[in-house]
Amino acid sequence: MKTLQDQHVLVTGAGGFIGSHLAEMLAPRCRKVTALIHYDARSDWSNLEHLPRQVLHEVEVIAGDITDAQFVRQCIKGKDIVFHLAALIAIPYSYLAPEIFFRTNVQGTLFVLEACLREEVKRVITASTSECYGSALYTPMNEEHPLQAQSPYSASKIGADKAVESYCCSFNLPTVVVRPFNTYGPRQSARAVIPTIITQALSPQPDIRLGALSPIRDFTYVTDTAAGFISAATVEGIEGKTINLGVGKGISIGDLAKRICDLCGVEKSIACDEERIRPEKSEVSKLISDNANARRWLDWQPRIELEEGLRQTIAFMQAHPGLYKPEMYQR
Repeated sequence: MKTLQDQHVLVTGAGGFIGSHLAEMLAPRCRKVTALIHYDARSDWSNLEHLPRQVLHEVEVIAGDITDAQFVRQCIKGKDIVFHLAALIAIPYSYLAPEIFFRTNVQGTLFVLEACLREEVKRVITASTSECYGSALYTPMNEEHPLQAQSPYSASKIGADKAVESYCCSFNLPTVVVRPFNTYGPRQSARAVIPTIITQALSPQPDIRLGALSPIRDFTYVTDTAAGFISAATVEGIEGKTINLGVGKGISIGDLAKRICDLCGVEKSIACDEERIRPEKSEVSKLISDNANARRWLDWQPRIELEEGLRQTIAFMQAHPGLYKPEMYQR
């Protein structure tokens, strides 16, 4: 499979952060793109609203719930390629409502896999997370790093990944698991760490309050992550693989906050907010990717440096102040 131009693809979770960028990049490359968004009380198309009108005009948008097996089967019918990104991702919320995380992330993935098997989909690309690895036992972290479920969220994603593995091994379903490290960029939720920092840096408040400042993360710009998903759909001979997508460089949350303040042209104190710290055994101290397999198998490499990506993210947030509420951080 060397091209997507004759393929009808489905993106689940297309209203999300990465999913919306992926749908945007796929639109000019595919015969047809169907974008599945979560049906809720909102009347808009979430992050798909930010796509250029001429691009969105080419995308079929449908709303529903991946925990509805019959609905999922209908969505997947007639599709050649499925990108499965729909998931619950908010780690703090997973401590409060673990059941819905397992239902959405594991059972929802199971319904997608079963439908793809029955409908004879050519390839299924599923989104994992570096949180599956837990705190680094060694760095950089390759795909053989042990999986550690340090939060209900990470446990649910490990379960989803293992479901994918089982369908590949048991039923020869052609799958690829893409495991991004911390993706960031325009459209990301205010709950994520980089938008949280930028929102507070741009607000009138005198300080920035975060959870633990010492954890180290490997940040990848969203268009690089989306490009990795597309490569995972087109490169031949990688069925059954799990592939890291990360830059391979780490930065602490505290140092990241300082860099963002510099880019915003502000001087603020950076403080630790005890209410936002994860439970002690759940805190993931370090995530740094080994992306050798992505380079080797996908001919993929990150193109956007952290500073440039932060500048683009800051510019987006400044242009869309209604999406981010600085008052939620004021005390």
